[in-house]
Amino acid sequence: MTKLKRGMIVDVDLNPTKGSETGKIRPCIVVTNNTYNERVPVIQIVPVTEWNNKKARIKTNIEINPSALNSLTKKSIADCLQTRPIDRRFRLRQIKGELELEIMLKINEA
Repeated sequence: MTKLKRGMIVDVDLNPTKGSETGKIRPCIVVTNNTYNERVPVIQIVPVTEWNNKKARIKTNIEINPSALNSLTKKSIADCLQTRPIDRRFRLRQIKGELELEIMLKINEA
């Protein structure tokens, strides 16, 4: 298994979905602790979606600006209400980057 760490941004295939779940292949933030990430194939992720003014006003959404560290290409939102478990053996596509510490602290609070 690929060594994943809390705060990494990874591309994940979230399909199939049901109802209002976030879908398609998109960047997601690993939020499970590193001990768990090393031992279990099921991890907890927070999907990242395109930024817009409406989403930015939601208290549990955290804004993320693109950077060399996180490898995002546009201003985005971590949608903390859509946190979900995934089996990385089947859904993980690639590791993109890593979140800045100050953004991860905001996600911890959300």
